[in-house]
Amino acid sequence: MGLEVSDQLLGTFVPIVVYWLYSGIYVLLGSFDNYRLHSRKDEDEKNLVSKGTVIKGVLLQQTVQAMVAIILFTVVDNSGKVGCEPNASLVVLLRQFLTGMFCLDTWQYFMHRYMHQNKFLYRHVHSQHHRLVVPYAYGALYNHPLEGLILDTIGGAISFLTSGMTPRASIFFFSFATIKTVDDHCGLMLPGNLFHVLFKNNTAYHDVHHQLYGSKYNFSQPFFVMWDKILGTYMPYTVEKREGGGFEARPSKEYKDA
Repeated sequence: MGLEVSDQLLGTFVPIVVYWLYSGIYVLLGSFDNYRLHSRKDEDEKNLVSKGTVIKGVLLQQTVQAMVAIILFTVVDNSGKVGCEPNASLVVLLRQFLTGMFCLDTWQYFMHRYMHQNKFLYRHVHSQHHRLVVPYAYGALYNHPLEGLILDTIGGAISFLTSGMTPRASIFFFSFATIKTVDDHCGLMLPGNLFHVLFKNNTAYHDVHHQLYGSKYNFSQPFFVMWDKILGTYMPYTVEKREGGGFEARPSKEYKDA
């Protein structure tokens, strides 16, 4: 009798494993100085938190995330109202993925923006993530536990429930969302990166937000830029070669001079 692992358990833990595996790839690629948006010296000097603390913070968020996911899958499984298409067609899966992406982006944009506008929440909650002035891959989910719960965990639950995807489909959806989030924080502009080709919301786009001049712009994450463009928080930028090697995301002149 073979060992069987449920889709619910896979949907809970596969994205966590994917997070560390994909982050690990970027750690190995970190020596590609000619493709970095910031120098390694800037990463060491500008960031306000140690890498050990970042790892602990991410593991805490993932623990909470796993607990909520298990509860959610249990409730859904008992209700039988979601995930009733185990053999859904590719068209149905595509619709579910696009719905999930739209819902996750919408939730995260408005919650993320509010955490910047509310001084109390920014100072005591969201500022923890911005201690990483120079983002790196495995710091993508370094957040205050409350922010991790509100933005990522609840946002993910809303996406899952509104899209109608099955636990099996969620394995792929949340793994994809995890890879995208890690990529947005990797700090490398590697040639041929499909995320940079397919999404305007990418590594450079989010790096702008992590800088002081961009902290009131580019709130959208992790997929599209539509809410920034619709609501006037989109900061255009160019990616240019940096003196001394590597690249730099520079805001357009009208924003830089503002």
